[in-house]
Amino acid sequence: MTVGLFLFQNDLRLHDNAALKLAAEDVDRLICVYCLPPDRANQYPYTIHRPGYYRTQFLLQSLEDLSQQLERHKQHLHVLLEHPLNVLPTLITRYNISNVYRSEHTGVYERRIWQTLKGRYPYIRFTEVATHTLFDKTELPFPVTELPSTFSQFRKLVSDTEINPPVDTISYLPPQPGMVARFDVLKPLINRRMASLFRGGETEGLSHLKGYFLSRAPGSYKETRDSLDGWDSSTKFSPWLALGCLSPKKIVAQLEYYEQTIEKNMSTEWILFELLWREYFQWYAHCHGVKLFQFKGIKPHGPKTAFYPERFRRWCEGNTPFPLVNALMNQLRQTGYMSNRGRQIVASCLVNELSLDWRYGAGYFEEHLLDYDIASNWGNWQYLAGVGADPKGPRHFNIEKQTELFDPDGIFIRKWGGNNHDGNIDSVDAADWPVI
Repeated sequence: MTVGLFLFQNDLRLHDNAALKLAAEDVDRLICVYCLPPDRANQYPYTIHRPGYYRTQFLLQSLEDLSQQLERHKQHLHVLLEHPLNVLPTLITRYNISNVYRSEHTGVYERRIWQTLKGRYPYIRFTEVATHTLFDKTELPFPVTELPSTFSQFRKLVSDTEINPPVDTISYLPPQPGMVARFDVLKPLINRRMASLFRGGETEGLSHLKGYFLSRAPGSYKETRDSLDGWDSSTKFSPWLALGCLSPKKIVAQLEYYEQTIEKNMSTEWILFELLWREYFQWYAHCHGVKLFQFKGIKPHGPKTAFYPERFRRWCEGNTPFPLVNALMNQLRQTGYMSNRGRQIVASCLVNELSLDWRYGAGYFEEHLLDYDIASNWGNWQYLAGVGADPKGPRHFNIEKQTELFDPDGIFIRKWGGNNHDGNIDSVDAADWPVI
């Protein structure tokens, strides 16, 4: 009898999960595990604290939804408050695991964990399958190590590469081995009274996907996507995509159906364009590894900057001389979400107006964004700081002009309290000496 272990990470779903499907076909018994360390899920630098409240609750909701779906297949999701390298060896030994499966991860530290396990257990079959991206690395028209240096080049090269349809939703899972202890830490951690725009889980993600493409919103996406607020202004797929509650291939399949049955225009094409941007950053992270977190990124030199602790605190708290930036940062703290345009504006402010190290901004986003994705977050911050995939150098947004364009009547600023600030940038210098 073969016993397998499936390690869930960024694939919290049963639809289009080729890795889980393969495990179900290969083994007689299966143990499903998700590791939720008590402090930090990884060792990425510049994480300011543990994940924020909204991000954590969205993850817990997603795990609960996955657990309920597994129960329908007579399975159980073991959510463990432990690092994979501390707990998986115990399970491997106790249950005589012969096969270990997971979805391929683009994060360098997640890949190191996988390689460490493979090195410890050379007699075990380790299998990983790409489920978080539109393409498998074998389908790319170039080696991952030769990833194009710009998105435009990448898009041109993959334009003729077919996106395979999603695999069927899991209909069968092998049972657990007999006498497996049940591990579950979800119930005491979930706050069921939390009010949020988003609810985690594959069920909610698929419901949102269906509702979005039943509406007329896709047909006007290009015109509304830069709005700072509003549920229908953008697709809002990103929170479910980040945790793998939604498959990117599933979205493309729904998009193509919409184009065939309703309409195809520049807006629907732009949805695919944005998915390809996401795809590029996934392979960017895979290609560049630890450079994703280095000050100079993939460039020879880093940006000119200093670190003023007070400036960073003011940026985090929404207490800068820039009302639009304040409103956006307040929105992030109070909801766990911010529009793409908003993220560009506040990132530009941190890098250019405040002259701060971009990595602290990326770390703060990692803490608070409920749609946090390693590759997209750090890749976008590098891009804006001029140390990533942008050949034009750092992006500097004129905050006054952005305010005129996207909040000319001050509605967004008033809604999120952007005017509640003291008007200062510094009361102390970089060494914490008072400014006279």
